[in-house]
Amino acid sequence: MNGGKRGVRNCGLAFLDRHPNNWISGAALPQHWECSMSVSSAKSEKISYANGRETARRIFLEILRAIDVAQAMRRKLRREGDRLIAGDVSISLARPPRVIAIGKAAQRMAVTLEAMLGGGIERGVIVAPSVPAKKPERFEVFAGGHPYPSEVSLAGAEAALKLVSGLAPDDAVIFLLSGGGSALFEKPLDPAIGLADLIEFNRILVTCGMPIEEMNVLRKHLSAVKGGRLALAAWPARQMTIYISDVPDDFASMVASGPTMPDESSLEDCYRLVESRGISGRLPATIRRLFESKSLEETPKPNDSRFDRSVYFRLLSNRDAVEGARVAAERSGFIAAEAAGEQDLDFRAAARLHAAQLDDLVGAHPGKPVALIAGGEVISKVTGKGMGGRNQAYVLSAAQLIEGRERVVMSAATDGRDGNSPSSGAVADGQTMARARTHHLDPERALAESDSYYFFRTLGDTLDTGFIDNNVRDVRVWLAFGSK
Repeated sequence: MNGGKRGVRNCGLAFLDRHPNNWISGAALPQHWECSMSVSSAKSEKISYANGRETARRIFLEILRAIDVAQAMRRKLRREGDRLIAGDVSISLARPPRVIAIGKAAQRMAVTLEAMLGGGIERGVIVAPSVPAKKPERFEVFAGGHPYPSEVSLAGAEAALKLVSGLAPDDAVIFLLSGGGSALFEKPLDPAIGLADLIEFNRILVTCGMPIEEMNVLRKHLSAVKGGRLALAAWPARQMTIYISDVPDDFASMVASGPTMPDESSLEDCYRLVESRGISGRLPATIRRLFESKSLEETPKPNDSRFDRSVYFRLLSNRDAVEGARVAAERSGFIAAEAAGEQDLDFRAAARLHAAQLDDLVGAHPGKPVALIAGGEVISKVTGKGMGGRNQAYVLSAAQLIEGRERVVMSAATDGRDGNSPSSGAVADGQTMARARTHHLDPERALAESDSYYFFRTLGDTLDTGFIDNNVRDVRVWLAFGSK
């Protein structure tokens, strides 16, 4: 969905058949991330493979600046009289709105909105990964669990439901959604499902290699606050949802499992997914019973009239990160192009695809420095007990493809966390494998043990931003320097 729309674009569930320590963005950059070339002077400097990994790091920092949450809100939202306008949608502020912010960017979004409205907020709830040092005056703040729900996740959901209960048609609610909300914010629809069952259910989803869109189809149908049910709890109040997308653009209702958006997926999709992914027998008994008996409750759909007073605006998405990467690469003197074809592939297949496309780009611009930019999220099934994530696994696979060549590859998560590691991602060049051998590092063993973080940490090639209060999926950058 592009910008503000009254409805939510129908995802059609076509994807089911396609797919087999506290740095905040906008704050001062960590000292070890300061680059030898300033942004303003980057293009005037000679592009050098010798500085290639540092160039890739700097491009990543420029991506983070391009997707800064507060700047995006101040740029794309405005107040005119008693209305808040976002793109081509708006909401009346004749009465101070109630605000519910959920996800990794929740704190940043809530504080920025409160400032834009001059403090004109009745009350609010924030459910985020951590509690700020200074709590916003009109908000209750909850530090929910991630990547798995916690007791605080449940408490945050209860507080949100209480805040929106019993509202009248002239009341207003502004929802601020971002990635991570599926774990941070939760209440089971079936009271028999306890927290331990929820944690195990989410652990199975996160580690089985399932794309986020499929995970959230399942999550929606088990939840009392996902799949549009939070919006129904706030009905008949006027509602605006401002969201940051960490899913493919066509699947807006998958952000935080769509608590305020009608759900296009179905019970049939749920039952089919559990069987096709072979996870039915692994589910906790209370949840497995619902699937085996086919007694899940259906979510509200786009034709439900209770959504008629709801509007939606996409603040940021992966498209902004990819565009930020393109601008940063071109500013540095590279000819930049975006990768073609499906991007949410197995990490090895994606690395091979992008390596080949980089070669094609080099061939199209002989002797010129070029950059290939890719977005989305590759798939990396957890196969061991190590530390790492899809970005580091992707770079490790790519490093083997560029061995001995003047190439650089970087892949990182825009929330600062790659899998279960403390890093955003990693960077590699044509000498990475040779350097690894001097440290007796085995790339295939690292991949088999899901331990790519240790591999790159040993080489000093992790990207360490700390946690970032944002998430617009991942971005990958390949660089070639006009030589071999």
